[in-house]
Amino acid sequence: MNTPLTTTSVHTDGSTSACTEQLARFFPDANPVQVRAVLRLLRSGADQVREPVVVEFASGERVIFSSRLPLEFDDRVRISDAEGKAECDATVVAVQYHDGRKAVAVQFVDKQIFWVKRP
Repeated sequence: MNTPLTTTSVHTDGSTSACTEQLARFFPDANPVQVRAVLRLLRSGADQVREPVVVEFASGERVIFSSRLPLEFDDRVRISDAEGKAECDATVVAVQYHDGRKAVAVQFVDKQIFWVKRP
């Protein structure tokens, strides 16, 4: 695998959650990936709220992952690589619920995340 040093690949059985897969159908430019990341809410009073996530789909403009955080449409978040060396602000553009799980799509605010490599 030829990935930059700032990328953390996750070795899985290649399956994605049904919830994220359903949400990804609305974003045909998103490709399957498995990248560890850390999500942080950018709300007043939520400075310490963080969640490790696995980005399951990515494009140049957005990423899709499962989350347990109380995210809503238009929420602002900061997503960073697992090592905390690269980060980017994003806005929630879609939330999908399926079988008790929640998938979230976020769109990058100013730039694409270079550490999420698409196939």
